[in-house]
Amino acid sequence: MSALLPHIDGVLAEYLADDAGYFIAGGRLLEHGRSEFQDYEVWDTPRFGKLFRLDGCFMTSERDEFYYHENLIQVPALAHPGPRSALIIGGGDGGSAEELFKHPGMERVLMVELDGKVVDIARRYLGEVHHGALDDPRLEIRIGDGLAYVEREGPASGERFDLVVLDLTDPVGPAEALYSEAFFHGCRNLLAPGGALTLHIGAPVFQPERVAGLVRGLRQVFAHVSPYFLYIPLYGSLWGMACASDAVQPAALSAAQVDAGIAQRQLGRLQHYNGAVHCAQFALPNHLRTLLAE
Repeated sequence: MSALLPHIDGVLAEYLADDAGYFIAGGRLLEHGRSEFQDYEVWDTPRFGKLFRLDGCFMTSERDEFYYHENLIQVPALAHPGPRSALIIGGGDGGSAEELFKHPGMERVLMVELDGKVVDIARRYLGEVHHGALDDPRLEIRIGDGLAYVEREGPASGERFDLVVLDLTDPVGPAEALYSEAFFHGCRNLLAPGGALTLHIGAPVFQPERVAGLVRGLRQVFAHVSPYFLYIPLYGSLWGMACASDAVQPAALSAAQVDAGIAQRQLGRLQHYNGAVHCAQFALPNHLRTLLAE
């Protein structure tokens, strides 16, 4: 999810840093074009099945999406006593919405996606990512600017959410403003009491300044910031996420508490996340402790 290399002779490649990258071979292009905002591609690949890219950057795939979506959503959702509503900024592939709807108490999810083409692509190609969540009656999809919603439309509506999910591209170009302290303040103002924000923060090996800067920015806004890390195959690296809240502290949960919550809420189809994984992701090695030291 960084700068790109063109596909050459069936090889899809992407830079993770100026001097390092990642590639996938054997892809067959199914569709490509340009929306109002970005270039898009859909590939069928031997390793990942259908794979979606924006501006040459890997976004999601059929076979590994659960690494990203389960951990982005279930970490804060299981730490919350009972989420009933959520706001997703971005997330047009539907994977985050699908994870939210696994919670029996979830009544409403509002998705604000800038690019309607992403939702169109997901409906036609990425059913194994959203599993029908894009057609769930509890989901409202608004095609529009997430920055405008958080700054103006959301506060004007008076609606508050138990979870705010930033399911975004990397913090470059148009998305950069959605990773600022000002935007984090706006998200905090849209949270119901006891609510939490969740987002991905990048690759600490290849983007250490970005990861440390985002955690630092979150700490300026929220009382509790809990960064956690896992390997995501499609992104070719260890990847960071964070839960930020004035009340929710997922790192304080034990494996037994997480497993009990999964059982009590009857969460189905979890392929990666469980109590042991939850705790392991918060167990930071020394180099990450140093990088993220307050």
